[in-house]
Amino acid sequence: MSDKVLIAGCGDVGNALAKRLLAEGCDVWGVRRRVEALADGVQPWRIDLMNDPRSFGAPPAAFDYLFYTASADRREEDAYRAIYVDGLRNLWTALRDARCKLRRVLFTSSTAVYGQSKGEWVDENSATEPQGFNGRILLEAEAVVRETPEEGISLRLSGIYGPGRTRLVRKVWSGQATATGSWTNRIHVDDCAGALHHLMRVENPHSLYLGSDDRPATTAEVVTWLSNELRVPTPPNAEAEQLNKRCRTSRLRESGYRFAYPTYREGYGPIVREFLSQTGVDG
Repeated sequence: MSDKVLIAGCGDVGNALAKRLLAEGCDVWGVRRRVEALADGVQPWRIDLMNDPRSFGAPPAAFDYLFYTASADRREEDAYRAIYVDGLRNLWTALRDARCKLRRVLFTSSTAVYGQSKGEWVDENSATEPQGFNGRILLEAEAVVRETPEEGISLRLSGIYGPGRTRLVRKVWSGQATATGSWTNRIHVDDCAGALHHLMRVENPHSLYLGSDDRPATTAEVVTWLSNELRVPTPPNAEAEQLNKRCRTSRLRESGYRFAYPTYREGYGPIVREFLSQTGVDG
């Protein structure tokens, strides 16, 4: 029988994951406000994640796996708590009450849980002392995942980029970018989906993984490379307010995952070419 999978908060990452699962033969349901934006083949479950779970109604299937890939619709503390903590707990409660025998619960967290800002390397064993409410609330959500009787896995994602996400490319193109020594960490949306798919199947998983590509890079390195690809002037140097952190993802790679886009160069290359084609420039 096909695995029945629920992706709650099925946006860019969730849809990319759903396509992989459908290709594998899974039955996939998605929860999002605009269900018409679900990937082809994903069955909708129309619920509001922040409502009382008693209002959800009966789940449309006895799900085997839950992926919680939701995101807040605004950067406010109450919105973060409502979606990441209350929404996750409400949905898990509804599925438990419906006697869904989940094998695994997978949650997309963020590297915002770290407070390091002087260029330190961080991994799954590093101290988590977030400077903002977003990191604190995500740590609370990770605790909810750990409390589930099923196997719970949190994947802390760094900055997500991919097709359609051209903000940095546009800044370099328009001359608004600056080059600093601050470290940046990123992961392509396809690798977000790939890592989640991998962790769904991996044997004897850890409860926590970092999801970031193999090469932290300074802002200066990235914008200089982008300016060369775009054939525009190199952005000027500027002082960095903080050096940020560098993410080490040895645990994910040691579990057997291989990145489709191991560095920003592989990931941004197609994005730059598409951007140039849309601007009428011969790439």
